[in-house]
Amino acid sequence: MKIVVIQGPNLNMLGVREQNIYGPMKLEQIHAQMKEVATQNGVEIEFFQSNLEGEIVDKIQECYGEAQGIIINAAAYTHTSIAIRDAISAVSIPAIEVHISNIYRREEFRQKNLIAPVCASSVIGFGPFGYHLAMMGMLQIMNEIHAAQEAQKAQQAQA
Repeated sequence: MKIVVIQGPNLNMLGVREQNIYGPMKLEQIHAQMKEVATQNGVEIEFFQSNLEGEIVDKIQECYGEAQGIIINAAAYTHTSIAIRDAISAVSIPAIEVHISNIYRREEFRQKNLIAPVCASSVIGFGPFGYHLAMMGMLQIMNEIHAAQEAQKAQQAQA
């Protein structure tokens, strides 16, 4: 099983930008922690970061047939990108969105979320720990899907 982690604009600047909002952890540290959890659970994990909307859409589309889960922090595109929303919807892969800060306690324009309605769940406002929570959630979703597929196979074998 494979999870693809997609990071949006300016997340490559974590640890440098607005530490009072996003904290001191760098993106590489967050990814290292996620990789450790994936390894412990026998799951392949891939990381991707881009500041460009089209590249994020392309990456989501590449997940079709290749990944069983997407964890995405669309960052500022959360509030503006119908294209990213449509890509998530099109691939029909469970997606969990992550936001380091609580977007609903910030500026009004950040409270509009175009991504959440097409995601299985959202983890918002837990800082970098939110990525760990998203990993736990995605592993649970993947296990439930796998169990349902196995049960369906067993039913078909009995028929």
